[in-house]
Amino acid sequence: MSFVVFPAGPSDAEELARVHVTSWRETYRGLLPDAFLARMSEAGFARRFRRQLSAPGDGVTLAAADRYGLVGYLQGGPSRRGVAGEAEVATLYVLRQAQGRGLGGRLMTDGARALAAQGSTSLMISVLRDNIRARGFYEHLGGEPEAARQEPGPGGRLLYEVAYRWRDISKLIG
Repeated sequence: MSFVVFPAGPSDAEELARVHVTSWRETYRGLLPDAFLARMSEAGFARRFRRQLSAPGDGVTLAAADRYGLVGYLQGGPSRRGVAGEAEVATLYVLRQAQGRGLGGRLMTDGARALAAQGSTSLMISVLRDNIRARGFYEHLGGEPEAARQEPGPGGRLLYEVAYRWRDISKLIG
C-alpha cells in the first residue's frame, strides 16, 4: 500500500481529529484511564486543528493518507524547552492499520526536513515511558533517550515521559 504525505490545512481538521482520537484509543489503552479515552471528542479536536491550521505560525503539520483517507500525521515546531535551534515533534500518530509499513519513519524524516528548512538544527520528541513500542521506534531511528521525567497527565495524574533527541537533525533526514 502506498501513502502520500502532504502539508495539512484547515480542510483536513476532521480527518486529523479522527486519526488523533482513534490512535490515542489504540495506543494508550492500559497506559491512560479508559474513562479519559472514552471522553475524547473528535469534534473538539477538529475545532483545535482548524484553529491551529488557520493561523500562521512556526512549525509544520504533515498528514499521511492512503487511498482510503488519512492514516497518520505529525506536528512539530520550536521545542517547549526553548533551546535555540531545537525543534520538537509534539505529536506523531499513525493508525494501527497503517503501522509497520515505514510511514512513521517517513513522517519523522519529512517533518525533520521541514523543520530543518525553518532553521532547526536538532530535534526532540517525548513519549510515555511505558510505551515500549514507540520507544523502540525512536531508538531505531537513532534518537538518544534522556532520563524519564514526571509530567502532568489527564486528570492531574502524573505520568513518566522519556525525551528522545537527535542532536544533529541532519542524521535523521539522511
